Amino acid sequence: MQKMIIEARVNEYAMRDENPHVPWSPSEIADAAARCRDAGASILHYHSRAADGSPLQTFELNAEIIRRVRAKCDILILPTLGFFSNDEDPASRIDCMLQLAKDPQTKPDLAPIDTGSVNLETFDAATGAFAHADRVYENRTDSLVHYAKSLRQAGVKPKLVCWSIGFVRRAAAMMEAGLIDEPGYFLLNMTDGPYITGHPGTPKGLQALVDFLPAGRDCVWTANIVGGSLVDLAPYVAGNGGNIAPGIGDYAYGEIGAPPNHEVVRRIADIARAHGRDIATPDDVRRRLKLTPPA
Repeated sequence: MQKMIIEARVNEYAMRDENPHVPWSPSEIADAAARCRDAGASILHYHSRAADGSPLQTFELNAEIIRRVRAKCDILILPTLGFFSNDEDPASRIDCMLQLAKDPQTKPDLAPIDTGSVNLETFDAATGAFAHADRVYENRTDSLVHYAKSLRQAGVKPKLVCWSIGFVRRAAAMMEAGLIDEPGYFLLNMTDGPYITGHPGTPKGLQALVDFLPAGRDCVWTANIVGGSLVDLAPYVAGNGGNIAPGIGDYAYGEIGAPPNHEVVRRIADIARAHGRDIATPDDVRRRLKLTPPA
């Protein structure tokens, strides 16, 4: 089987109430990136954050983070487009990435495209109450086409983020339309705990997504769970040829002591090796995903 790609998702929009190790500042993100690289991660996914942990999606802050990370290690860099914190105009959500891509020192290696729109409420099963019941993460198809064309022109590889089978089918249609170059890099984004919008983070939930990847196309798939443990799912992912995207930004891992990101990465890398999978380096990933060579 191919070497396993580990993408460290170090902070997302997580606060520090459940895990105090969530990195917010550029220096904290860079330190986490270097430790995750040493533990086996080949890709860094991060969200830029203000000093108080709130979302802050600016060119200047992203550029500082990327420069600091690259000064410490060779991990591949995958920022966010801003998620629901950057929703004034969905079509313009790509603008920060395109500005970063103009300078080889700050150009991302990859950038995410969520291939559909979702409700982003949470549900408390104990009380039967919904929170954020009005929150919708909008990704119109015309915006997705704009993202794909813009990223191709900028030389940045899209990651196709899929929350359900409809997202997978839309991503496949984008490949069929010639908007996404092979190999397609799919993040199969499951949800657990209070998050109910995606497939459950179980072997059945994951396999349902894998089953609808486009036949006859070169696809690389990576498993993620928002609100659930990837340590538990890692044996299934490893044994079925997939890749994996853990991080304390998506789940605090309180049951194993709320560790820092690199400890979660190391634990999952050990599971992968125990199931016969070597761990991919950044150079391995560049070759597998046919990424633009660094300047």
